[in-house]
Order: sequence, then C-alpha cells, then structure tokens
Amino acid sequence: METTAHNQAQATLPQLHEALRELKQTQLQLVQSEKMSSLGQLVAGIAHEINNPVGFIASNLYYIADYTQTLFHLLSLYQQTFPSPGAKIEQEILAADLDYIAEDLPKIIASMKTGTEHINTLTTSLRTFSRADNDTKIPYDLHRGIDSTLLILKHRLKANNRRPEIQVVKAYGDLPWVKCYAGQLNQVFMNLIANAIDALEAVESWRPKDCEDAQQRQAGEQSAAQGTDQTSRIPQPLTPTIRILTEQTDSGVIIRIADNGPGISTDVKERIFDYLFTTKSIDKGTGLGLSISRQIVVEKHGGLLQCISAPEQGTEFLIELPI
Repeated sequence: METTAHNQAQATLPQLHEALRELKQTQLQLVQSEKMSSLGQLVAGIAHEINNPVGFIASNLYYIADYTQTLFHLLSLYQQTFPSPGAKIEQEILAADLDYIAEDLPKIIASMKTGTEHINTLTTSLRTFSRADNDTKIPYDLHRGIDSTLLILKHRLKANNRRPEIQVVKAYGDLPWVKCYAGQLNQVFMNLIANAIDALEAVESWRPKDCEDAQQRQAGEQSAAQGTDQTSRIPQPLTPTIRILTEQTDSGVIIRIADNGPGISTDVKERIFDYLFTTKSIDKGTGLGLSISRQIVVEKHGGLLQCISAPEQGTEFLIELPI
C-alpha cells in the first residue's frame, strides 16, 4: 500500500509542478495587465492635462499672428505717410533692426504653431495608444494604433552613435475596422516594434548607403525569380529598416512587422514566446513582452502570432486576426 501511494505521489508531482508554473505565469500576467491598465489611465490623464494649456496657447497664437499683421500694416502706413520721422526715431529703428523683426516674427509664430500642433498630435496618439478596453470588443482602426505606437517610439528611431536613423517603411492595405480590445493590441504593437528596434541596435555596423540600390535590385530579382513576397523576408543590413505591412484576407487581417537585424537562431526561436524567456540583459528585458503578446493575440482574439527568422536574415512577426 505504501509503495502504491508513493508511486501515485511521484506521478502526481510533475503535474503539481506544471500547475504551479501555470498559476505563477497567470498571476504575473494579470499583474502585468493591471500595470498596463493603470499606466494607460495615467498616460491618458496626463495627455488630457497637457492638451488644456496647449489648446489655450494654440488659440492665442492665432490672435497674436493676426494682431502682429495688423500692427506691421499700420507701421508700414506710418512709414509711407511720414517718411522722415526724425533722427531720434530713425536711430531707434536702426538699433532695433525693425526690418529683421518684421521678417522674423511671423516665422517665430509659425514655428510655435507647428510645435503646438505636434504636441497635440502626440497627446492624441498617447490617448489612442493607452485607451482603456471595455469588457467587450469594439471596432478599431488598426492602422491608427500602429501609427500612434510609431509616434510614441519616434525618439528611439533617430540616429545615434551606433547606427543611422531607422527607416520605417509602411505598406498598408485597405483594412476594415476590426472588433478587438484596442488597448491590448496596441501593447502588442509596442512590444514587437520595440523588439525590432532592439534587434537593430544589436547590429555592430551598417554598410555604406551607396550599396543600397544595388542590393535592393538584387533582392527584387531574387524574389521575382523565386516567386516570394519581397516584403516578408528583408535582406541583410544596408540601412536599419523596419517594414510594416498589412493586408486583408478571406478570413481576417494580417499585420507583418519585420526588421533587417541579425535574426534569431532556431533554438531561441523555439523558446521566444516562453514565459520569462529573454536574451536581453536584466535591465532591458523581462521575458514577458512576447509571452503576453501571444496571450493577447491567440487567447484574447483567437488569432495567430508567428515568428519568422533565421540568423543573418532579419526577423518578422506575423499577426493574424479574425474579422
């Protein structure tokens, strides 16, 4: 009897370990989801608070520009009516460099308008990205979510001392609005695009730009000869590039996010969606991003998340969502 009980306990032990592992994974994913929800509310609140003063500044800039034109017009009339205002006024005009002010002030106001418009676009993107999901799926423009994510990550795309600016090539198809949890899908876009940027940062050197046209022609000829989709496999580095392609199929929509970075080995690719698995240093990766992304796409939306990669061939993540 004791032997039988011992054997049963040994048989049950692996199942208990697996159940405990799944419980810990679920718990951590719930904590991460709660963090994202709280962060989304915080970001949306900050964006709203920024929009108020920016809106006030933008509306007043309109009147400042109008008043400035009126004042310069009156000044011009004064100069025409009184061409000889006296030595003292002429001296002040010369010291103030009035002609330069009349030319430069409208430019300053125009640049301030551009700045407020950029802030307004950014806060709109923040609200779009961090939107809170309801209990039910709602129709959503996936392109808007991708564009908002790119704008938030714009600072990471700029050139630095390790590489030139990352080029983003978008090939958007004609997509319908998709019923989904928009905030969660935006989190997926953020994870995948940020991972692509990290991969491009790992390339030690980039070849001169004058090689670019030659290799693009070569890649096009190879794709045509093989009958493959050139957008799905990106040739190795000429300039750091992220390519985003969307298309509608008979059963749903497909989003491809690809980079021309170093690619991923077979061993790593097999574990890339595993809970807590990461190849990054502790300060750069938690091992949760892709695991949660797969849970969102597969479990929450009934879709597919696939990684297509090989060493020196770049990496592509394919998202397929049902309509």
